[in-house]
Amino acid sequence: MRINPRRTDASQPKREASKEAATKDADSVPGRRRPGRRKGLRILAVAVLAAVGLGLASTGANLLLERQERASITPYGERVEIAGGTVNVYRNGQPGHPIVLLSGLGTAAPALDFAPLIRELGDFNIIVVEGFGYGYSDMTAGERSNKNISTEVHEVLGKLNITQPYTLAGHSIAGFYMLDYANRYPAEVAAVIGIDVTVPKATGGPVEVDSGGFNVLRLLAVTGVVRAALAVAPGLAEPDGDAYTPEERERMRLMASWNFGNQAVADETARIGNNASDLRGISYPDALPVLAFVVADGSPDAAGKAESLENLLKDVQRHEIVPLSGGHYLHWTQSKTMAEEIRAFLAAR
Repeated sequence: MRINPRRTDASQPKREASKEAATKDADSVPGRRRPGRRKGLRILAVAVLAAVGLGLASTGANLLLERQERASITPYGERVEIAGGTVNVYRNGQPGHPIVLLSGLGTAAPALDFAPLIRELGDFNIIVVEGFGYGYSDMTAGERSNKNISTEVHEVLGKLNITQPYTLAGHSIAGFYMLDYANRYPAEVAAVIGIDVTVPKATGGPVEVDSGGFNVLRLLAVTGVVRAALAVAPGLAEPDGDAYTPEERERMRLMASWNFGNQAVADETARIGNNASDLRGISYPDALPVLAFVVADGSPDAAGKAESLENLLKDVQRHEIVPLSGGHYLHWTQSKTMAEEIRAFLAAR
């Protein structure tokens, strides 16, 4: 009888090589993946679903909280219907000379933001016009051009029958709109007061503005990210100094969460360059008194702004530039001094 020889260990490497080749062949077949890859994709899918679920839950909670907050807090001011929508206006109800206050870019609650200055100017007839995207006004609007914003303010003041001529006072980007307004309606403006205003510097021609795209900032507000950030760091929305009441601070923080990243302010931000270009070569009327407060912190930026403002006002017969220590929102900490300067300036007029 013939016996076949047994296989030796020499054949083992061949079997391992064949098994490895078979595995590679299986991986190369379309539609098939390694178990490790499938596990990675499952983990990724679970993570995405968890993130979506968390986002939906946060959005729902944020909307519920905002609804409760709005229901529990009585809105200030009065809503005025104009051609483009509804604008909120705060008035202190005093019979003195009218001063119309316009806020800086993105200020969530202008009437509250100006509260210390309003108190210091208590004998004047103060009117805070909260443009579209601000305070309790509509959060959507048409193009935020100089012309449209000036026209809207003019329509509001006309509907309120504000005594003319009145003084325009504004902070930051309101410098654009006051300059446009004073040239558009010169007979209606008695004086202009700027609070560290932005001086238009046109460095190029107009560009196309597309503000209808995806709004990341608004998404952060709707999903509750802004609310959470302000809860952790309330100083992001609250003013410096001690001139505000606790109730004012809390309300400003809430309204910052409600209004952050809205369509009207997003469009206004996108048009800053074009609005600056539209004001190229335009100055205030020579006979219009202009008082300007500027930040004096010794920085090159502050010095450059003061120089630009002086160039803008060089042909204005009566103008004053008053440097004050503090931040960009000078009225947070310097309202008392500002009110004294304003009284003296308007009295001399």
